[in-house]
Amino acid sequence: MAALVAAPVLSVLYNLSLGGTADTWSHLVSTVLGEYVRNTLWLCLGVGAGTAVVGVSTAWATVMWQFPGRRVLEWALVLPLATPAYVMAYTYTDLLQFIGPVQTALRESFGWERGDYWFPDVRSVGGAACMFVAVLYPYVYLLTRQSLIERAAGLNEAARMLGLGAWAAFFRVTLPLARPAIVAGVSLALMETLADYGAVSYFGVHTFTTGIYRAWFSLGDRVAAAQLAAVLLGVVASLLLLERLSRGGARFHDSGRAGGSARRYALGPAAGWAVCALCLLPLLFGFLLPAGVLLHWALSEGDAQFGQRFIRLAGNSFMLAAMASACAVVLALLLAYAVRVSRSPLVSLARGVVGLGYAVPGAVIAVGILIPVTRLDHLLSAQWLQWTGHNPGLLLTGGVAALIYAYLARFLTVSLQAVESGLARITPSMDEASRSLGLGPSATLWRVHWPMLRGSLWTAALLVFVDVMKELPATLVMRPFNFDTLATQAYTLASDERLQEASTSALAIVAVGLLPLIALSRQIARTRRS
Repeated sequence: MAALVAAPVLSVLYNLSLGGTADTWSHLVSTVLGEYVRNTLWLCLGVGAGTAVVGVSTAWATVMWQFPGRRVLEWALVLPLATPAYVMAYTYTDLLQFIGPVQTALRESFGWERGDYWFPDVRSVGGAACMFVAVLYPYVYLLTRQSLIERAAGLNEAARMLGLGAWAAFFRVTLPLARPAIVAGVSLALMETLADYGAVSYFGVHTFTTGIYRAWFSLGDRVAAAQLAAVLLGVVASLLLLERLSRGGARFHDSGRAGGSARRYALGPAAGWAVCALCLLPLLFGFLLPAGVLLHWALSEGDAQFGQRFIRLAGNSFMLAAMASACAVVLALLLAYAVRVSRSPLVSLARGVVGLGYAVPGAVIAVGILIPVTRLDHLLSAQWLQWTGHNPGLLLTGGVAALIYAYLARFLTVSLQAVESGLARITPSMDEASRSLGLGPSATLWRVHWPMLRGSLWTAALLVFVDVMKELPATLVMRPFNFDTLATQAYTLASDERLQEASTSALAIVAVGLLPLIALSRQIARTRRS
């Protein structure tokens, strides 16, 4: 199973052995490779720090403190995950550019002219990092919040009774126990950042991803593209390995008796409203403001073709996302449990290879699938024609099967990180007790781990669902003929600089993703250990 999922990534690495000319690679090294490395490094540092701070702080506040609006914010803070990064780029560029409404209002209010004032350039590494933090912090928020909810409820109270203050208990007890969840969320955000093409390309920020696209699709050199992709994969693998080694022999599961829900501490009126305002800021900039701008565009201009066609586009997007998320959760559970019960280095290696797919751009994954799957399609069609005398056409690439395959190769690690984070919080003594009572590994998974993992499985399904709804490059390459989604429609219009018309499709992506986001995040909020 791991080999099938990792095949597109391995096909990229296989291109390194095909030889070819070194002119393109030499040109990249002497001209732009330094810029790729520098921009990618600063982007990852900004996104990693930003998502960790915003995600952990909001998760801690909604779990541990009682303040006005908490019940709404605990599920509403997930909503920015429904906004694609490239849509955020279009929206904030229109708002913050020189002729946009923000700078125009400043000039009219103070009588300024060009050169009289300084305004940050949104089309920069810092601007791109802010966009990614605004839409990707829910990765950290979801996983950290689930970890805080599922941990032993008495640990924080025990730390307080032993003389630690609220902040000392947070930094010395709660935060170390939540480390796997935090690292998993930050890793997902970083890999999403590394694989993004639409936002960084629109901002003119040259990263490894834009270099891969340029080498493959503009220069026509797949060997140079594979070399850049291999460097990117090596960086991601090194970071993940370094983090795992840094844990040493530390354990992060709850070894004590699980109590009830953690007691929330009531805040005073001033402190409560201050915490509410701080939690509202990421929701405002990550969802409310861009959604409001999109809604204004859609109502004022929008796409003239809005109507029955968009119902079909929304149905296509929803169907693909539901199928991919269901398959991803099942495969992730099997892989994560195999790593837990097996000490084989081969199993650990298979899990590591599967996890690298999220750092590869969607179009590269699609090309890695398209070539071998097309060849298999032709072989199957020829065999079927020989047996029956009827040509069935393209069986795999002519439908959604190959597209679902691409989604699994791309997003399986999203669900895998969430499931592994949940399994890490289940003490191994539970497995030992189950085995001593006569249950085998399969029965232990179904009767012991499954009930304890339901919150993590809902989280995994939610993350994959929303990612598939927003995915663009692989969908453009792999979709069947006359099969469009909301993402492809928005991209087609935006690439023609028809941003107001593209707002209808972009807003529809957000709207279709809202109901499952709200339902699943509220389900996660109700999942507590009794």
